[in-house]
Amino acid sequence: MKAFDPEDRAFESAIMATLSWRRLFGTAAFAGILLFFSGFCASEKAPNYSFMHKATSAPPISYYDYIIVGGGTAGCPLAATLSHNYSVLLLERGGSPYGNPNITELDLFGAALSDLSPTSPSQRFISKDGVINARARVLGGGSCLNAGFYSRASSHDVREMGWDGRLVNESYQWVERVVAFEPPMQQWQTAVRDGMLEVGVVPDNGFTYDHMYGTKVGGTIFDKDGHRHTSADLFEYANPSGLTVLLHASVHRILFRTRGRPRPKAHGVIFRDASGARHRAYIKKGSNNEIIVSAGALGSPQLLMLSGIGPPDQLKAHKIREVLDLPMVGQGMSDNPMNAIFIPSPVPVEISLIETVGITHFGSYIEAASGANFAGGSPRDFGMFSPKIGQLSTVPPKERTPEALAKAVELMDKLEEAAFRGGFILEKITGPMSTGHLELQTLNPNDNPSVTFNYFKDPLDLQRCVQGLSTIERVIESKAFSKFRYDFLSLPALLNMTASSPINLLPKHENASRSLEQFCKDTVMTIWHYHGGCQMGKVVDHDYKVLGVDALRVIDGSTFNHSPGTNPQATVMMLGRYMGVRILRERLAGRNESHE
Repeated sequence: MKAFDPEDRAFESAIMATLSWRRLFGTAAFAGILLFFSGFCASEKAPNYSFMHKATSAPPISYYDYIIVGGGTAGCPLAATLSHNYSVLLLERGGSPYGNPNITELDLFGAALSDLSPTSPSQRFISKDGVINARARVLGGGSCLNAGFYSRASSHDVREMGWDGRLVNESYQWVERVVAFEPPMQQWQTAVRDGMLEVGVVPDNGFTYDHMYGTKVGGTIFDKDGHRHTSADLFEYANPSGLTVLLHASVHRILFRTRGRPRPKAHGVIFRDASGARHRAYIKKGSNNEIIVSAGALGSPQLLMLSGIGPPDQLKAHKIREVLDLPMVGQGMSDNPMNAIFIPSPVPVEISLIETVGITHFGSYIEAASGANFAGGSPRDFGMFSPKIGQLSTVPPKERTPEALAKAVELMDKLEEAAFRGGFILEKITGPMSTGHLELQTLNPNDNPSVTFNYFKDPLDLQRCVQGLSTIERVIESKAFSKFRYDFLSLPALLNMTASSPINLLPKHENASRSLEQFCKDTVMTIWHYHGGCQMGKVVDHDYKVLGVDALRVIDGSTFNHSPGTNPQATVMMLGRYMGVRILRERLAGRNESHE
Protein backbone atom coordinates (compact mmCIF):
# COMPACT_ATOMS: atom_id res chain seq x y z
CA MET A 1 0.00 0.00 0.00
CA LYS A 2 1.42 3.40 -0.93
CA ALA A 3 1.48 5.79 2.00
CA PHE A 4 0.20 9.33 1.66
CA ASP A 5 3.08 11.57 0.62
CA PRO A 6 2.79 15.08 2.15
CA GLU A 7 4.95 16.37 -0.67
CA ASP A 8 2.40 15.20 -3.23
CA ARG A 9 0.69 18.62 -3.20
CA ALA A 10 -1.54 18.02 -6.22
CA PHE A 11 -3.21 15.02 -4.72
CA GLU A 12 -3.16 16.43 -1.19
CA SER A 13 -5.06 19.54 -2.22
CA ALA A 14 -7.52 17.50 -4.23
CA ILE A 15 -8.20 14.82 -1.65
CA MET A 16 -8.39 17.20 1.28
CA ALA A 17 -10.74 19.53 -0.53
CA THR A 18 -12.76 16.54 -1.49
CA LEU A 19 -12.88 15.12 2.01
CA SER A 20 -13.93 18.48 3.41
CA TRP A 21 -16.82 18.39 0.96
CA ARG A 22 -17.52 14.76 1.71
CA ARG A 23 -20.90 14.73 0.16
CA LEU A 24 -19.51 16.20 -3.02
CA PHE A 25 -16.71 13.67 -3.09
CA GLY A 26 -18.98 10.75 -2.48
CA THR A 27 -21.29 11.93 -5.19
CA ALA A 28 -18.50 12.75 -7.58
CA ALA A 29 -16.86 9.41 -7.01
CA PHE A 30 -20.07 7.57 -7.62
CA ALA A 31 -21.43 9.86 -10.27
CA GLY A 32 -19.50 7.70 -12.64
CA ILE A 33 -21.00 4.39 -11.73
CA LEU A 34 -24.20 4.58 -13.77
CA LEU A 35 -22.39 6.20 -16.65
CA PHE A 36 -19.36 4.04 -16.00
CA PHE A 37 -21.44 0.90 -16.42
CA SER A 38 -23.68 2.24 -19.18
CA GLY A 39 -22.15 2.87 -22.55
CA PHE A 40 -24.26 2.65 -25.66
CA CYS A 41 -23.52 0.55 -28.65
CA ALA A 42 -21.74 1.91 -31.67
CA SER A 43 -19.27 0.19 -33.90
CA GLU A 44 -16.49 2.25 -35.42
CA LYS A 45 -18.10 2.05 -38.84
CA ALA A 46 -21.79 1.59 -39.52
CA PRO A 47 -22.49 -1.62 -41.44
CA ASN A 48 -24.35 -1.36 -44.70
CA TYR A 49 -27.63 -2.94 -43.65
CA SER A 50 -29.83 -2.59 -46.72
CA PHE A 51 -32.81 -3.89 -44.74
CA MET A 52 -32.72 -1.14 -42.06
CA HIS A 53 -35.06 1.83 -42.58
CA LYS A 54 -36.84 4.56 -40.69
CA ALA A 55 -40.41 3.62 -39.90
CA THR A 56 -41.64 6.76 -41.70
CA SER A 57 -40.85 4.92 -44.96
CA ALA A 58 -43.12 1.97 -44.08
CA PRO A 59 -46.39 1.43 -45.96
CA PRO A 60 -49.68 1.85 -44.06
CA ILE A 61 -50.29 -1.91 -44.19
CA SER A 62 -47.77 -4.75 -44.65
CA TYR A 63 -47.63 -8.54 -44.29
CA TYR A 64 -44.88 -10.85 -42.99
CA ASP A 65 -44.41 -14.41 -41.75
CA TYR A 66 -42.99 -13.14 -38.44
CA ILE A 67 -43.32 -9.83 -36.66
CA ILE A 68 -40.80 -9.24 -33.86
CA VAL A 69 -41.46 -6.39 -31.46
CA GLY A 70 -38.16 -5.10 -30.06
CA GLY A 71 -34.73 -5.06 -31.70
CA GLY A 72 -32.84 -5.71 -28.49
CA THR A 73 -30.41 -8.26 -27.15
CA ALA A 74 -32.70 -11.19 -28.02
CA GLY A 75 -34.66 -9.66 -30.90
CA CYS A 76 -31.70 -9.08 -33.23
CA PRO A 77 -30.29 -12.64 -33.24
CA LEU A 78 -33.83 -14.03 -33.41
CA ALA A 79 -34.67 -11.93 -36.46
CA ALA A 80 -31.34 -12.74 -38.14
CA THR A 81 -31.99 -16.46 -37.72
CA LEU A 82 -35.62 -16.54 -38.87
CA SER A 83 -34.85 -14.38 -41.92
CA HIS A 84 -33.16 -17.30 -43.67
CA ASN A 85 -36.43 -19.15 -44.22
CA TYR A 86 -39.18 -16.59 -43.72
CA SER A 87 -40.06 -12.93 -44.15
CA VAL A 88 -39.42 -11.07 -40.90
CA LEU A 89 -40.38 -7.58 -39.74
CA LEU A 90 -38.42 -6.25 -36.75
CA LEU A 91 -39.88 -3.16 -35.09
CA GLU A 92 -37.50 -1.13 -32.88
CA ARG A 93 -38.73 1.94 -30.99
CA GLY A 94 -35.24 3.48 -30.87
CA GLY A 95 -32.72 4.45 -33.48
CA SER A 96 -29.54 2.98 -34.91
CA PRO A 97 -26.59 2.43 -32.59
CA TYR A 98 -24.09 3.23 -35.32
CA GLY A 99 -22.28 6.40 -36.25
CA ASN A 100 -22.25 8.48 -33.06
CA PRO A 101 -18.61 9.30 -32.18
CA ASN A 102 -19.52 10.00 -28.54
CA ILE A 103 -20.39 6.35 -28.00
CA THR A 104 -17.90 4.59 -30.26
CA GLU A 105 -14.79 4.59 -28.12
CA LEU A 106 -14.25 2.83 -24.81
CA ASP A 107 -12.37 5.84 -23.41
CA LEU A 108 -15.44 8.03 -24.06
CA PHE A 109 -17.62 5.49 -22.30
CA GLY A 110 -20.74 7.00 -20.75
CA ALA A 111 -21.00 10.15 -22.86
CA ALA A 112 -24.30 9.05 -24.39
CA LEU A 113 -26.08 8.99 -21.04
CA SER A 114 -25.79 12.78 -20.80
CA ASP A 115 -28.37 12.88 -23.57
CA LEU A 116 -31.74 12.90 -21.81
CA SER A 117 -33.71 13.85 -24.92
CA PRO A 118 -36.63 11.77 -26.23
CA THR A 119 -34.33 10.25 -28.85
CA SER A 120 -31.61 9.23 -26.39
CA PRO A 121 -30.52 5.57 -26.53
CA SER A 122 -31.30 5.38 -22.80
CA GLN A 123 -34.64 6.04 -21.13
CA ARG A 124 -34.36 6.72 -17.42
CA PHE A 125 -36.87 5.42 -14.91
CA ILE A 126 -36.98 5.38 -11.12
CA SER A 127 -38.43 2.34 -9.41
CA LYS A 128 -40.84 2.75 -6.52
CA ASP A 129 -37.94 1.54 -4.37
CA GLY A 130 -36.15 4.83 -5.05
CA VAL A 131 -33.40 3.35 -7.23
CA ILE A 132 -32.58 5.23 -10.43
CA ASN A 133 -32.48 2.93 -13.44
CA ALA A 134 -32.44 2.91 -17.25
CA ARG A 135 -33.95 0.96 -20.11
CA ALA A 136 -32.61 0.75 -23.64
CA ARG A 137 -34.12 2.67 -26.54
CA VAL A 138 -31.79 1.69 -29.36
CA LEU A 139 -31.25 -1.14 -31.84
CA GLY A 140 -29.17 -3.66 -29.89
CA GLY A 141 -31.15 -2.99 -26.71
CA GLY A 142 -29.66 -4.11 -23.42
CA SER A 143 -26.42 -5.21 -25.05
CA CYS A 144 -25.85 -1.49 -25.58
CA LEU A 145 -26.48 -0.58 -21.95
CA ASN A 146 -23.90 -2.51 -20.00
CA ALA A 147 -20.23 -2.74 -19.17
CA GLY A 148 -19.67 -5.26 -21.92
CA PHE A 149 -18.92 -8.34 -19.80
CA TYR A 150 -19.62 -11.59 -21.63
CA SER A 151 -20.10 -14.74 -19.55
CA ARG A 152 -22.28 -17.79 -20.12
CA ALA A 153 -24.99 -19.16 -17.85
CA SER A 154 -24.16 -22.04 -15.53
CA SER A 155 -24.96 -25.63 -16.49
CA HIS A 156 -27.49 -25.57 -13.63
CA ASP A 157 -29.26 -22.62 -15.28
CA VAL A 158 -29.39 -24.48 -18.59
CA ARG A 159 -30.92 -27.57 -16.98
CA GLU A 160 -33.39 -25.51 -14.97
CA MET A 161 -34.59 -23.69 -18.10
CA GLY A 162 -35.14 -27.03 -19.83
CA TRP A 163 -32.87 -26.07 -22.71
CA ASP A 164 -31.09 -28.50 -25.03
CA GLY A 165 -27.44 -28.35 -23.93
CA ARG A 166 -25.97 -29.04 -27.34
CA LEU A 167 -28.02 -26.36 -29.09
CA VAL A 168 -27.22 -23.94 -26.25
CA ASN A 169 -23.48 -24.42 -26.84
CA GLU A 170 -23.88 -24.05 -30.60
CA SER A 171 -25.91 -20.87 -30.10
CA TYR A 172 -23.35 -19.34 -27.73
CA GLN A 173 -20.60 -20.08 -30.26
CA TRP A 174 -22.66 -18.47 -33.03
CA VAL A 175 -22.87 -15.29 -30.95
CA GLU A 176 -19.23 -15.37 -29.84
CA ARG A 177 -17.84 -15.50 -33.36
CA VAL A 178 -19.09 -11.92 -33.84
CA VAL A 179 -19.31 -10.10 -30.51
CA ALA A 180 -17.07 -11.72 -27.86
CA PHE A 181 -13.38 -10.99 -27.22
CA GLU A 182 -10.70 -11.59 -24.60
CA PRO A 183 -10.10 -8.42 -22.54
CA PRO A 184 -6.62 -6.87 -22.14
CA MET A 185 -6.40 -7.28 -18.31
CA GLN A 186 -4.10 -4.41 -17.40
CA GLN A 187 -2.84 -3.39 -13.95
CA TRP A 188 -6.07 -2.49 -12.07
CA GLN A 189 -8.04 -5.51 -13.25
CA THR A 190 -5.07 -7.79 -12.62
CA ALA A 191 -4.73 -6.46 -9.06
CA VAL A 192 -8.43 -7.09 -8.37
CA ARG A 193 -8.19 -10.61 -9.81
CA ASP A 194 -5.07 -11.41 -7.78
CA GLY A 195 -6.67 -9.89 -4.70
CA MET A 196 -9.71 -12.15 -5.04
CA LEU A 197 -7.48 -15.18 -5.34
CA GLU A 198 -5.45 -14.03 -2.32
CA VAL A 199 -8.56 -13.81 -0.12
CA GLY A 200 -9.85 -17.23 -1.13
CA VAL A 201 -12.11 -16.81 -4.17
CA VAL A 202 -10.50 -19.85 -5.76
CA PRO A 203 -9.52 -21.61 -7.96
CA ASP A 204 -7.98 -19.48 -10.68
CA ASN A 205 -9.95 -20.46 -13.80
CA GLY A 206 -8.00 -18.27 -16.21
CA PHE A 207 -9.81 -16.89 -19.26
CA THR A 208 -13.12 -18.59 -20.01
CA TYR A 209 -16.66 -17.77 -21.07
CA ASP A 210 -17.95 -20.59 -18.83
CA HIS A 211 -19.55 -20.07 -15.44
CA MET A 212 -17.22 -21.66 -12.86
CA TYR A 213 -16.79 -21.18 -9.11
CA GLY A 214 -13.64 -19.24 -8.31
CA THR A 215 -11.99 -16.31 -10.07
CA LYS A 216 -11.87 -15.98 -13.83
CA VAL A 217 -11.29 -13.54 -16.66
CA GLY A 218 -14.45 -13.41 -18.75
CA GLY A 219 -15.19 -12.15 -22.23
CA THR A 220 -16.03 -8.64 -23.35
CA ILE A 221 -18.00 -7.21 -26.26
CA PHE A 222 -15.30 -4.54 -26.71
CA ASP A 223 -12.68 -5.49 -29.29
CA LYS A 224 -8.93 -4.86 -29.01
CA ASP A 225 -9.39 -1.34 -30.38
CA GLY A 226 -12.01 -0.47 -27.78
CA HIS A 227 -15.01 -0.63 -30.12
CA ARG A 228 -18.28 -2.05 -28.80
CA HIS A 229 -20.04 -4.92 -30.57
CA THR A 230 -23.68 -5.65 -29.75
CA SER A 231 -26.52 -7.89 -30.78
CA ALA A 232 -27.16 -5.52 -33.71
CA ASP A 233 -23.85 -6.74 -35.17
CA LEU A 234 -25.38 -10.22 -35.37
CA PHE A 235 -27.34 -8.99 -38.38
CA GLU A 236 -24.27 -9.88 -40.40
CA TYR A 237 -25.74 -13.40 -40.27
CA ALA A 238 -29.12 -12.25 -41.64
CA ASN A 239 -30.61 -12.90 -45.05
CA PRO A 240 -31.11 -9.34 -46.33
CA SER A 241 -33.96 -10.32 -48.62
CA GLY A 242 -35.87 -11.89 -45.74
CA LEU A 243 -35.57 -9.10 -43.16
CA THR A 244 -37.00 -5.63 -42.72
CA VAL A 245 -35.86 -3.57 -39.70
CA LEU A 246 -37.84 -0.41 -38.96
CA LEU A 247 -36.39 2.17 -36.57
CA HIS A 248 -38.36 4.60 -34.43
CA ALA A 249 -41.34 2.26 -34.68
CA SER A 250 -43.31 2.21 -31.42
CA VAL A 251 -45.76 -0.69 -31.19
CA HIS A 252 -48.93 0.43 -29.41
CA ARG A 253 -50.98 -2.73 -29.52
CA ILE A 254 -51.07 -6.36 -30.62
CA LEU A 255 -54.21 -7.25 -32.58
CA PHE A 256 -56.17 -10.44 -31.87
CA ARG A 257 -58.86 -12.46 -33.56
CA THR A 258 -61.39 -13.73 -31.03
CA ARG A 259 -64.68 -14.18 -32.86
CA GLY A 260 -65.59 -17.82 -33.45
CA ARG A 261 -62.36 -19.05 -31.85
CA PRO A 262 -61.89 -21.08 -28.66
CA ARG A 263 -58.91 -18.84 -27.75
CA PRO A 264 -57.52 -15.53 -29.02
CA LYS A 265 -55.07 -15.55 -31.92
CA ALA A 266 -52.55 -12.76 -32.51
CA HIS A 267 -52.61 -11.63 -36.13
CA GLY A 268 -51.09 -8.13 -36.30
CA VAL A 269 -49.72 -5.03 -34.59
CA ILE A 270 -50.35 -1.30 -34.69
CA PHE A 271 -47.26 0.88 -34.61
CA ARG A 272 -46.48 4.57 -35.01
CA ASP A 273 -43.46 6.12 -36.68
CA ALA A 274 -41.50 9.17 -35.50
CA SER A 275 -44.01 11.55 -37.10
CA GLY A 276 -46.92 9.89 -35.27
CA ALA A 277 -48.35 8.26 -38.40
CA ARG A 278 -50.10 4.96 -37.73
CA HIS A 279 -49.19 1.71 -39.50
CA ARG A 280 -50.52 -1.82 -39.35
CA ALA A 281 -48.49 -4.97 -39.91
CA TYR A 282 -50.10 -8.39 -40.14
CA ILE A 283 -48.75 -11.92 -40.18
CA LYS A 284 -49.47 -13.73 -43.42
CA LYS A 285 -52.02 -16.51 -43.48
CA GLY A 286 -50.46 -19.69 -42.24
CA SER A 287 -50.98 -21.73 -39.12
CA ASN A 288 -47.36 -21.37 -37.92
CA ASN A 289 -46.74 -17.67 -38.54
CA GLU A 290 -46.36 -15.68 -35.32
CA ILE A 291 -45.84 -12.42 -33.50
CA ILE A 292 -42.89 -12.51 -31.10
CA VAL A 293 -42.46 -9.91 -28.36
CA SER A 294 -38.83 -9.19 -27.43
CA ALA A 295 -39.29 -5.76 -25.88
CA GLY A 296 -37.44 -6.46 -22.62
CA ALA A 297 -38.38 -6.90 -18.99
CA LEU A 298 -40.31 -3.61 -18.91
CA GLY A 299 -41.54 -3.43 -22.48
CA SER A 300 -42.85 -6.96 -22.93
CA PRO A 301 -45.26 -7.13 -19.96
CA GLN A 302 -46.22 -3.52 -20.65
CA LEU A 303 -47.18 -4.33 -24.26
CA LEU A 304 -49.14 -7.44 -23.28
CA MET A 305 -51.23 -5.37 -20.86
CA LEU A 306 -51.72 -2.57 -23.38
CA SER A 307 -52.99 -5.25 -25.76
CA GLY A 308 -55.53 -6.68 -23.29
CA ILE A 309 -53.57 -9.57 -21.76
CA GLY A 310 -52.88 -9.29 -18.05
CA PRO A 311 -54.41 -8.82 -14.60
CA PRO A 312 -58.08 -7.76 -14.94
CA ASP A 313 -57.75 -4.96 -12.39
CA GLN A 314 -54.93 -3.39 -14.38
CA LEU A 315 -56.89 -3.59 -17.62
CA LYS A 316 -60.04 -2.16 -16.07
CA ALA A 317 -58.16 0.69 -14.40
CA HIS A 318 -57.00 1.87 -17.82
CA LYS A 319 -60.21 0.97 -19.70
CA ILE A 320 -58.41 -1.64 -21.81
CA ARG A 321 -60.64 -4.29 -23.39
CA GLU A 322 -59.76 -7.65 -21.88
CA VAL A 323 -58.53 -10.23 -24.36
CA LEU A 324 -57.31 -12.71 -21.75
CA ASP A 325 -57.21 -12.76 -17.96
CA LEU A 326 -53.55 -13.62 -17.30
CA PRO A 327 -52.87 -12.37 -13.76
CA MET A 328 -49.12 -13.09 -13.67
CA VAL A 329 -48.26 -10.60 -16.40
CA GLY A 330 -46.11 -7.95 -14.74
CA GLN A 331 -45.48 -10.09 -11.66
CA GLY A 332 -42.17 -11.58 -10.52
CA MET A 333 -40.18 -8.45 -11.37
CA SER A 334 -36.65 -8.67 -9.96
CA ASP A 335 -33.50 -6.58 -10.18
CA ASN A 336 -30.21 -7.94 -8.89
CA PRO A 337 -29.05 -5.34 -6.37
CA MET A 338 -25.55 -3.97 -6.80
CA ASN A 339 -23.41 -2.33 -4.13
CA ALA A 340 -19.99 -0.82 -4.79
CA ILE A 341 -17.06 0.86 -3.09
CA PHE A 342 -15.02 3.58 -4.81
CA ILE A 343 -11.27 3.48 -4.11
CA PRO A 344 -9.21 6.60 -4.98
CA SER A 345 -5.89 5.53 -6.46
CA PRO A 346 -2.49 7.09 -5.70
CA VAL A 347 -1.25 5.90 -9.09
CA PRO A 348 -2.77 6.19 -12.56
CA VAL A 349 -5.12 3.38 -13.58
CA GLU A 350 -6.30 2.19 -16.95
CA ILE A 351 -9.81 2.77 -18.24
CA SER A 352 -11.40 -0.63 -17.84
CA LEU A 353 -14.88 -2.04 -17.57
CA ILE A 354 -15.82 -5.46 -16.24
CA GLU A 355 -13.11 -7.99 -17.18
CA THR A 356 -12.69 -10.34 -14.23
CA VAL A 357 -15.22 -11.84 -11.82
CA GLY A 358 -15.16 -13.75 -8.57
CA ILE A 359 -17.94 -16.35 -8.49
CA THR A 360 -18.47 -17.26 -4.85
CA HIS A 361 -20.23 -20.24 -3.33
CA PHE A 362 -22.38 -17.98 -1.15
CA GLY A 363 -24.15 -16.32 -4.09
CA SER A 364 -22.32 -13.05 -4.73
CA TYR A 365 -20.36 -12.00 -7.81
CA ILE A 366 -17.38 -9.64 -7.36
CA GLU A 367 -16.44 -7.39 -10.29
CA ALA A 368 -14.49 -4.17 -10.86
CA ALA A 369 -13.97 -1.22 -13.18
CA SER A 370 -11.51 1.67 -13.27
CA GLY A 371 -10.87 5.02 -14.90
CA ALA A 372 -7.75 7.04 -15.65
CA ASN A 373 -9.79 10.24 -15.47
CA PHE A 374 -13.51 10.05 -14.84
CA ALA A 375 -13.83 13.78 -15.42
CA GLY A 376 -14.03 13.44 -19.19
CA GLY A 377 -13.00 15.97 -21.80
CA SER A 378 -14.43 19.44 -21.25
CA PRO A 379 -13.25 21.01 -17.96
CA ARG A 380 -16.75 22.42 -17.45
CA ASP A 381 -18.54 19.21 -18.32
CA PHE A 382 -16.94 16.67 -15.93
CA GLY A 383 -18.11 13.73 -18.03
CA MET A 384 -19.20 10.95 -15.70
CA PHE A 385 -19.28 13.29 -12.72
CA SER A 386 -21.45 15.96 -14.33
CA PRO A 387 -23.72 17.49 -11.69
CA LYS A 388 -26.41 17.82 -14.34
CA ILE A 389 -26.92 14.22 -15.36
CA GLY A 390 -26.72 10.60 -14.38
CA GLN A 391 -27.96 8.30 -11.68
CA LEU A 392 -25.19 9.39 -9.36
CA SER A 393 -24.63 12.99 -10.31
CA THR A 394 -23.22 15.48 -7.87
CA VAL A 395 -26.63 16.98 -7.20
CA PRO A 396 -29.57 14.76 -6.22
CA PRO A 397 -32.33 14.63 -8.87
CA LYS A 398 -34.83 16.61 -6.80
CA GLU A 399 -32.32 19.39 -6.08
CA ARG A 400 -31.11 20.21 -9.60
CA THR A 401 -31.96 23.90 -9.65
CA PRO A 402 -29.84 26.17 -11.86
CA GLU A 403 -28.26 27.66 -8.72
CA ALA A 404 -27.41 24.24 -7.24
CA LEU A 405 -25.90 23.07 -10.51
CA ALA A 406 -23.79 26.22 -10.84
CA LYS A 407 -22.52 25.80 -7.27
CA ALA A 408 -21.63 22.14 -7.86
CA VAL A 409 -19.71 22.99 -11.03
CA GLU A 410 -17.85 25.77 -9.16
CA LEU A 411 -16.83 23.35 -6.40
CA MET A 412 -15.74 20.68 -8.85
CA ASP A 413 -13.66 23.21 -10.79
CA LYS A 414 -11.49 23.51 -7.67
CA LEU A 415 -10.70 19.79 -7.55
CA GLU A 416 -7.52 18.45 -9.06
CA GLU A 417 -7.72 15.73 -11.69
CA ALA A 418 -6.32 13.23 -9.17
CA ALA A 419 -9.58 13.38 -7.20
CA PHE A 420 -11.31 11.61 -10.08
CA ARG A 421 -8.73 8.84 -10.40
CA GLY A 422 -9.47 5.34 -9.12
CA GLY A 423 -11.99 2.60 -9.55
CA PHE A 424 -14.91 0.62 -8.21
CA ILE A 425 -15.13 -2.86 -6.79
CA LEU A 426 -18.70 -4.04 -6.74
CA GLU A 427 -20.75 -7.02 -5.77
CA LYS A 428 -23.98 -8.23 -7.32
CA ILE A 429 -26.01 -11.02 -5.76
CA THR A 430 -27.31 -14.02 -7.65
CA GLY A 431 -31.03 -14.58 -8.10
CA PRO A 432 -32.38 -12.51 -6.47
CA MET A 433 -34.98 -14.06 -4.18
CA SER A 434 -36.87 -10.78 -3.70
CA THR A 435 -39.55 -9.99 -6.28
CA GLY A 436 -41.91 -7.15 -7.09
CA HIS A 437 -44.34 -6.12 -9.80
CA LEU A 438 -45.00 -3.80 -12.74
CA GLU A 439 -48.09 -1.68 -13.38
CA LEU A 440 -49.22 0.54 -16.23
CA GLN A 441 -49.18 4.30 -15.70
CA THR A 442 -50.47 5.42 -19.10
CA LEU A 443 -51.66 3.96 -22.39
CA ASN A 444 -48.56 5.23 -24.18
CA PRO A 445 -45.98 2.45 -24.73
CA ASN A 446 -43.21 5.06 -24.75
CA ASP A 447 -43.98 6.04 -21.15
CA ASN A 448 -42.36 4.07 -18.36
CA PRO A 449 -44.56 1.72 -16.38
CA SER A 450 -44.43 1.79 -12.58
CA VAL A 451 -41.99 -0.81 -11.26
CA THR A 452 -41.29 -2.11 -7.75
CA PHE A 453 -38.40 -4.54 -7.22
CA ASN A 454 -38.47 -4.87 -3.40
CA TYR A 455 -34.68 -4.94 -3.02
CA PHE A 456 -33.53 -7.04 -0.02
CA LYS A 457 -37.07 -7.98 0.98
CA ASP A 458 -35.85 -11.57 1.24
CA PRO A 459 -33.26 -11.95 4.04
CA LEU A 460 -31.10 -14.26 1.92
CA ASP A 461 -30.46 -11.43 -0.55
CA LEU A 462 -29.24 -9.20 2.27
CA GLN A 463 -27.03 -11.95 3.66
CA ARG A 464 -25.42 -12.44 0.26
CA CYS A 465 -24.79 -8.70 -0.07
CA VAL A 466 -23.07 -8.56 3.32
CA GLN A 467 -20.85 -11.52 2.43
CA GLY A 468 -20.01 -9.93 -0.91
CA LEU A 469 -19.05 -6.61 0.67
CA SER A 470 -16.96 -8.39 3.29
CA THR A 471 -15.08 -10.06 0.46
CA ILE A 472 -14.54 -6.70 -1.25
CA GLU A 473 -13.13 -5.27 1.99
CA ARG A 474 -10.60 -8.10 2.14
CA VAL A 475 -9.65 -7.55 -1.51
CA ILE A 476 -9.06 -3.83 -0.82
CA GLU A 477 -6.76 -4.79 2.07
CA SER A 478 -4.96 -7.53 0.14
CA LYS A 479 -1.28 -7.32 -0.74
CA ALA A 480 -2.09 -7.71 -4.43
CA PHE A 481 -4.23 -4.55 -4.40
CA SER A 482 -2.05 -2.45 -2.07
CA LYS A 483 -0.56 -0.09 -4.67
CA PHE A 484 -4.02 1.17 -5.61
CA ARG A 485 -5.14 2.57 -2.25
CA TYR A 486 -4.01 5.23 0.21
CA ASP A 487 -3.30 3.97 3.69
CA PHE A 488 -4.82 7.08 5.30
CA LEU A 489 -8.22 6.13 3.82
CA SER A 490 -9.54 3.41 6.12
CA LEU A 491 -12.31 1.03 5.14
CA PRO A 492 -14.88 2.99 7.23
CA ALA A 493 -13.78 6.17 5.42
CA LEU A 494 -14.28 4.52 2.04
CA LEU A 495 -17.68 3.21 3.10
CA ASN A 496 -18.70 6.63 4.43
CA MET A 497 -17.82 8.28 1.13
CA THR A 498 -20.26 5.95 -0.58
CA ALA A 499 -22.95 5.98 2.08
CA SER A 500 -23.11 9.79 2.21
CA SER A 501 -23.60 10.10 -1.55
CA PRO A 502 -27.02 10.68 -3.17
CA ILE A 503 -26.68 7.50 -5.20
CA ASN A 504 -30.39 6.74 -4.89
CA LEU A 505 -33.48 8.39 -3.43
CA LEU A 506 -33.49 6.34 -0.24
CA PRO A 507 -33.06 7.85 3.25
CA LYS A 508 -29.54 7.72 4.72
CA HIS A 509 -28.46 6.32 8.09
CA GLU A 510 -25.46 7.43 10.13
CA ASN A 511 -24.44 3.87 11.00
CA ALA A 512 -24.13 2.70 7.40
CA SER A 513 -20.34 2.30 7.58
CA ARG A 514 -20.60 0.31 10.82
CA SER A 515 -23.37 -2.02 9.67
CA LEU A 516 -22.90 -3.74 6.34
CA GLU A 517 -26.59 -4.67 6.39
CA GLN A 518 -27.50 -0.99 6.54
CA PHE A 519 -24.83 -0.14 3.97
CA CYS A 520 -26.40 -2.65 1.56
CA LYS A 521 -29.83 -1.10 1.99
CA ASP A 522 -28.69 2.53 1.88
CA THR A 523 -26.39 2.23 -1.14
CA VAL A 524 -28.32 -0.21 -3.34
CA MET A 525 -27.98 0.46 -7.05
CA THR A 526 -28.85 -1.35 -10.24
CA ILE A 527 -26.56 -3.11 -12.67
CA TRP A 528 -29.43 -3.34 -15.21
CA HIS A 529 -29.99 -7.05 -14.81
CA TYR A 530 -33.69 -6.65 -14.06
CA HIS A 531 -35.94 -9.38 -15.40
CA GLY A 532 -39.33 -11.06 -15.01
CA GLY A 533 -42.84 -9.90 -15.84
CA CYS A 534 -43.52 -12.67 -18.38
CA GLN A 535 -42.03 -15.60 -16.51
CA MET A 536 -41.82 -19.13 -17.83
CA GLY A 537 -44.56 -21.33 -16.39
CA LYS A 538 -46.65 -18.31 -15.38
CA VAL A 539 -47.03 -16.25 -18.56
CA VAL A 540 -45.28 -18.37 -21.20
CA ASP A 541 -44.75 -22.11 -21.55
CA HIS A 542 -41.41 -23.88 -22.17
CA ASP A 543 -41.68 -22.99 -25.86
CA TYR A 544 -42.08 -19.31 -24.89
CA LYS A 545 -45.68 -19.30 -26.17
CA VAL A 546 -48.02 -17.05 -24.23
CA LEU A 547 -50.42 -19.19 -22.22
CA GLY A 548 -54.00 -19.22 -23.52
CA VAL A 549 -53.19 -17.42 -26.79
CA ASP A 550 -52.27 -18.63 -30.27
CA ALA A 551 -49.53 -17.25 -32.53
CA LEU A 552 -47.85 -15.19 -29.80
CA ARG A 553 -44.53 -15.72 -28.01
CA VAL A 554 -42.32 -13.72 -25.68
CA ILE A 555 -38.58 -14.32 -26.07
CA ASP A 556 -36.35 -12.14 -23.88
CA GLY A 557 -35.21 -11.59 -20.29
CA SER A 558 -38.77 -10.94 -19.09
CA THR A 559 -39.25 -14.73 -19.13
CA PHE A 560 -36.44 -15.38 -16.60
CA ASN A 561 -37.19 -16.39 -13.03
CA HIS A 562 -33.63 -15.37 -12.11
CA SER A 563 -30.74 -13.68 -13.88
CA PRO A 564 -28.55 -16.31 -15.59
CA GLY A 565 -24.81 -16.34 -14.89
CA THR A 566 -22.86 -13.37 -13.61
CA ASN A 567 -24.10 -11.03 -16.37
CA PRO A 568 -27.07 -12.03 -18.56
CA GLN A 569 -26.35 -10.48 -21.94
CA ALA A 570 -24.51 -13.51 -23.35
CA THR A 571 -27.46 -15.74 -22.46
CA VAL A 572 -30.09 -13.34 -23.81
CA MET A 573 -28.27 -13.19 -27.16
CA MET A 574 -27.91 -16.96 -27.08
CA LEU A 575 -31.65 -17.30 -26.37
CA GLY A 576 -32.55 -15.31 -29.49
CA ARG A 577 -30.44 -17.60 -31.68
CA TYR A 578 -31.51 -20.74 -29.78
CA MET A 579 -35.23 -20.10 -30.17
CA GLY A 580 -34.81 -19.02 -33.78
CA VAL A 581 -33.18 -22.36 -34.60
CA ARG A 582 -35.81 -24.26 -32.62
CA ILE A 583 -38.65 -22.53 -34.47
CA LEU A 584 -37.04 -23.27 -37.84
CA ARG A 585 -36.55 -26.92 -36.89
CA GLU A 586 -40.12 -27.27 -35.65
CA ARG A 587 -41.51 -25.86 -38.89
CA LEU A 588 -39.22 -28.05 -40.98
CA ALA A 589 -40.31 -31.14 -39.02
CA GLY A 590 -43.95 -30.14 -39.49
CA ARG A 591 -43.50 -29.83 -43.26
CA ASN A 592 -41.79 -33.19 -43.45
CA GLU A 593 -44.60 -34.84 -41.50
CA SER A 594 -47.23 -33.27 -43.77
CA HIS A 595 -45.53 -34.81 -46.84
CA GLU A 596 -45.35 -38.32 -45.40
